[in-house]
Amino acid sequence: MGYIEYLRALVGTRALILTGVTVLVIDQNSRFLMVQSEKMWKLPGGFIELGESAEEACRREILEETGINIGNLQLIGVFSGKDYFTKLPNGDQYFSVNIAYVTEEILSGDLKPDDIEIQKVQFFKWSAFPKDLSERDRQIFICFKGVTFFIYKFFHSI
Repeated sequence: MGYIEYLRALVGTRALILTGVTVLVIDQNSRFLMVQSEKMWKLPGGFIELGESAEEACRREILEETGINIGNLQLIGVFSGKDYFTKLPNGDQYFSVNIAYVTEEILSGDLKPDDIEIQKVQFFKWSAFPKDLSERDRQIFICFKGVTFFIYKFFHSI
């Protein structure tokens, strides 16, 4: 039984606060990686397990969902609040605190969806955003392309 299942056994469907991670993976052609789940494109990521660091969760989730191993991570931002409330079809409710990272370091592996949660894995050009992008991921892109993008490019040019 995992951590979330353990909590659910104690509190039922009542709202929890869960911490998750999202990773913006950029390849050598400056394309960004997205996964398709339930007909919606999103950035890969998931919840942090007990005893796991946010960075470890990023690497685990990317490997599980996409089949690739990633290296160094840089923080984009932390996203939370009432807009991060989710009610699942089974009635489970949670507010998420989402820690978003970016990496350009793809170490190994071949793109392959897990076929459980993820149906497709694909790199996209910046000019070709999927039309069915989630609003939460749209906020991460806006933050990255704003001040964070400027700082990111500045430090990569040194």
